[in-house]
Amino acid sequence: MYQISVEEHFDAAHALRGYRGKCEALHGHRFQVVVRVRASRLDDIGLAYDFTELKAKLRAILERFDHSCLNDVMPFDKINPSSENIAATIYGEMKARLEEAPVTLEAVEVRESPESGVEYREG
Repeated sequence: MYQISVEEHFDAAHALRGYRGKCEALHGHRFQVVVRVRASRLDDIGLAYDFTELKAKLRAILERFDHSCLNDVMPFDKINPSSENIAATIYGEMKARLEEAPVTLEAVEVRESPESGVEYREG
């Protein structure tokens, strides 16, 4: 079994609605996002999945979040833009983009700082 991962980031502001503390106020992060997929075999040139293609799929998802106020971007205009919800949202979008790919989406990790992050996976 092979596990492939790529990492990208986006810069954005958010405010956590209903949070009792300083994170209720608008503030920003450089969100690091790691996508992990798995494959059981290699293709005819020895690749499980092309890093470039996986990164392009991730970038396409993240571009709408970059340099935005997440509270104004769907679906975070309706749900709290917590790292947990960000990870689950990216996971759902990435899973749809990988439907025809010869890999299975394992997890999406979102880190809002070097010390704080969340990983989302199904099951």
